[in-house]
Amino acid sequence: MIKQRIRLNKYIAYSGVCSRRKADKLIKIGLISVNGKIINKLGYKVNYYDNIKYVNSNLNLKNKIYILFNKPKNCITTVKDNKNRIIIMDFIPKIYKKLGIFPIGRLDKNTTGLILLTNDGKLAQYLTHPKYKIKRKYKIFLNKNFNKTDILILNKGIKLKEGKIKINNIKIFNNNKRTLIITINVGWNKIIHRIFNKIGYKVLFLNRIYFAGFKINNNLKKGQYKILSNKIINYIKNINNIHYNE
Repeated sequence: MIKQRIRLNKYIAYSGVCSRRKADKLIKIGLISVNGKIINKLGYKVNYYDNIKYVNSNLNLKNKIYILFNKPKNCITTVKDNKNRIIIMDFIPKIYKKLGIFPIGRLDKNTTGLILLTNDGKLAQYLTHPKYKIKRKYKIFLNKNFNKTDILILNKGIKLKEGKIKINNIKIFNNNKRTLIITINVGWNKIIHRIFNKIGYKVLFLNRIYFAGFKINNNLKKGQYKILSNKIINYIKNINNIHYNE
């Protein structure tokens, strides 16, 4: 589940209704509701996918944008950081940040590869919710050669605290038994590390190469981004059976 939240007045401003200052006035006099409940508390935070109304009109973020980013190592997947670390937003131009974009899900600091940023909260909710079983593919490098007999264990499923998880597909990359390509459809925290720790391996390197139909080609280097067209986004929605009203 996506956990990025935004101040209500900022959401109203991003939707094109008015400035944040005027949005505060609308909130104070009780003209804004969130998921059917009138909100008159300043500083209230909402999710991007919440149902937000100004009187009886639904509010949606203006100018939807979708960005494909190739995350480098030592980069934190967050919008803000108070420890002066390198964050994903450092690589994105201000013009896009002003539209209220945020990363869909998270990759660990040392994990590299594909991640999406958007201000489309509904799409983010679909792509991160476990019930939709969105496909993810990773290239991983282990501390020792992978024993093919362990595939049987992975196929049966590994018990983690959130539940039992199976790897959808696993193959050795270029005959290197320490490098694997694996496919799963769950995005639990540090899931790949935990799965392989359970069967006696340590994951030394992890790179996400596929997510929900998106791939990174060789032209997009680490730290680079690409703006995605509506045509691509509509294709992604179709192959993942995602349907919602704007």
